Amino acid sequence: MTNVSYVPHVPYVPTPDKVVKRMLEIAKAGKEDTVYDLGCGDGRVVITAAKDFEVKKSVCIEINDERLKETLENINKSNVVGRAFAVKGNFFEADLSEATVLTMFLLTNVNEMLKPKLEKELKPGTRIVSHEFEIRGWIPKEVIKVEDGNMTHLVYLYIVGEHK
Repeated sequence: MTNVSYVPHVPYVPTPDKVVKRMLEIAKAGKEDTVYDLGCGDGRVVITAAKDFEVKKSVCIEINDERLKETLENINKSNVVGRAFAVKGNFFEADLSEATVLTMFLLTNVNEMLKPKLEKELKPGTRIVSHEFEIRGWIPKEVIKVEDGNMTHLVYLYIVGEHK
């Protein structure tokens, strides 16, 4: 059992915009979806989901006050208030059951720690998209490479109920 009060350190490295778009495309995010992003960064995932993919709702969960403040400012500037949300909290403790698409750019060991929570809370058919880091022991539905001009990024798509 994972100790939910433990918060692993995940460095903040912004996901390039091109990768964010491909992550949401591979997940087939659309008007009926609720997107959850684990760790807000600067909010680009939830903003892009709301603005470009017109999802019903996008929520990011962030423990760092500075990142949370930046995300809230960016949501306001992007005119997606009411569709994009930033919540202060530890994603190990947050209720993720509303998500139909879940995005993350964490580390492999953090993904490993999240597996039981994801399996317990997410409904079959929920699309999980992981930037750069796989979920060991799960079978991805698709793995794509995204060139951003500087490097090649890997994006993994998992579908709950079809991941084993």
